[in-house]
Amino acid sequence: MSSDSEDESIMLDPEEQLDESERPASPHYNAEPLNLHTTRTRESVRSRSRSVKSPPPFSTVYPPGSMTPKERFRRAVRKVIALHHGANVLVAQRQRSVGAEPGVDVLRGTADAQYGGIREPNAVIEIADYSSLRSNVRQMSVNAFVKFMEDVDASEPEPWVKVRWINIGGLDWQIIKALAIRYDLHPLALEDILHAHPRARSKVDYYNQHLFMRILAHELSVDERDPDPLQPRRTPKPALEAALKTATAHGTRATPIAQVAEDPSITALKRQGRVAVNLIPMFTFLLRNGTVITMHATPTLRMTDPITARVRQFDSGLRTSADASLLVQSLLALVVDMSLEVINAYQARIRHFERQILTHLDIETVRDLHVLSADLSLHRRTLEPIGTVITGLRKYDVDRVAALLDHTEDEHNTDVKVVGYMSKKAQVYLADTSANMDYMFSQLDTITGTGGNLVNYTFNLTSYEMNEVMRRLTLASIIFLPLTLLAGYGGMNFNYPWTNEPTNMWLTSHNHGDGTFWAFAIPMLAVTMVLFLNQDLRRMASYIHKKMIANRAIKNLTAR
Repeated sequence: MSSDSEDESIMLDPEEQLDESERPASPHYNAEPLNLHTTRTRESVRSRSRSVKSPPPFSTVYPPGSMTPKERFRRAVRKVIALHHGANVLVAQRQRSVGAEPGVDVLRGTADAQYGGIREPNAVIEIADYSSLRSNVRQMSVNAFVKFMEDVDASEPEPWVKVRWINIGGLDWQIIKALAIRYDLHPLALEDILHAHPRARSKVDYYNQHLFMRILAHELSVDERDPDPLQPRRTPKPALEAALKTATAHGTRATPIAQVAEDPSITALKRQGRVAVNLIPMFTFLLRNGTVITMHATPTLRMTDPITARVRQFDSGLRTSADASLLVQSLLALVVDMSLEVINAYQARIRHFERQILTHLDIETVRDLHVLSADLSLHRRTLEPIGTVITGLRKYDVDRVAALLDHTEDEHNTDVKVVGYMSKKAQVYLADTSANMDYMFSQLDTITGTGGNLVNYTFNLTSYEMNEVMRRLTLASIIFLPLTLLAGYGGMNFNYPWTNEPTNMWLTSHNHGDGTFWAFAIPMLAVTMVLFLNQDLRRMASYIHKKMIANRAIKNLTAR
């Protein structure tokens, strides 16, 4: 039996019972705690991790009878810790589960295991340093950029640099981790980058160290930029059947919405006749020191080439102002301009459908119009949050920054002058961007209304044609029904059973000819047509009367 004090020491936290030589080599077990909100390089973290000794292997053979109960308990605890650590790594490698801890801590031991598989070897990284006097634009590979971020002295901008723009095409875990450590990016912002749905709503978040925006950019596909992009692309029937067969082979089982945005079979059916639009989430960080970081998943910088060209131009507004917030406004204006191109493509396509429906109604055109209307509704839902972001940056930038200051904990915060992330000049240009958004929404409403009117017109036209067909059938029945009745009546013969002699009916007697038949048929036909076509005859008489009045008026005008 051990004493109470010994039992109490045994029941302490298992990790506290381990000696320094027995603790696993992980940054979480170091004596000095790591803080994400302090700027450290990855090399310092690695050096600290290498300084910690590895635990002894669990297969160490102890002489029989040499282990005390306390040592055996410690050995069991070490095994449980090792098993628990391995289970954490396996869980980290899976998809993010419900109820997981919010945020992505790049210095956490399981972060590399969970996100290390996010690789983009073709990622393009462009660093643009500029001021009103000069500019320097350079591109780096992934490895070179990571080493550049690890070296604090090398990555520090030169004194003449007023704005640094780090533009990244393609998401790679090494790049994200290096940026997070170098610029102290907030874990919640990193979570939005790594776990956001591809069609998540655009938003803006305010943090003490930076401003974060997630914008869902709408880009017109390259296939839509040909000389004649307005003609609907008709997929050949064999290709369509092959696409449907492939979609059916993959199955339509329930899949997480973050992985599959639409049923493959529906996508194959909608492939023809729709406007090809790419939805690209773009993530933007705006720091107080004039650094702007942009990321998007496409491994190319073609989308932001117009802004890069303006940075290179010495007399552009970006260069003369040397304002980082104006660069963010330019990126938002670029997204709005790209959306306007999409809306113009839809407007041209809806005009083509209108002309085709008015000239020659086709069921394929109706189907393409249905797909187009559904896509317009989707674009409306994804474009509205961009307008909300622009309005928030214009009107509530200072208020949101002031909300970050906690006046209750620090009395000095009451006298601090609140400065927003967006400058006055950037807010002025945001007003113009907001006006473009309003114009785009008005055009979108017009196109949506036109599409709805075309659908209603199509169904009304189909109903009218069906009514015309039924009217013609009814008219034919009215004309030939009396004649059929008389012919059937006159063609009947009866035999009296007691005489077995044929007896003809009066109308079919041999003493009557064709004149007798028409003598009965014509009056009956006239009476039937007057009874059943009374409304049509009245409309015809009214039309003839109006036509005569119009002709008489024209003759009087010509006579004068």
